[in-house]
Amino acid sequence: MRFASDLERQLQGYGLTTAHILYRIPDFESVLQTYVWQDYDLAPDFPEMHKFLDFWRTSLDGPLHSVRYTHRRLVGANDWRRVEGEFRLR
Repeated sequence: MRFASDLERQLQGYGLTTAHILYRIPDFESVLQTYVWQDYDLAPDFPEMHKFLDFWRTSLDGPLHSVRYTHRRLVGANDWRRVEGEFRLR
């Protein structure tokens, strides 16, 4: 599904997901490096984050140590309401 804007994604239930990834440097496995990933994703399954982590495991050399994440819906359907009238100021 393609979205024209971030607002459309949010109205479809997507929220902002941030993942703090710790991984081992390939040549020095006792050293941990950090990476922060952020995108709009659907809770509770997080398909976008899982797609990124699968890409990491198959394409990058640094093995994952741990992943911490947080998710926040910024806009939801209950944040919008229909307006029944308007006031005109002259």
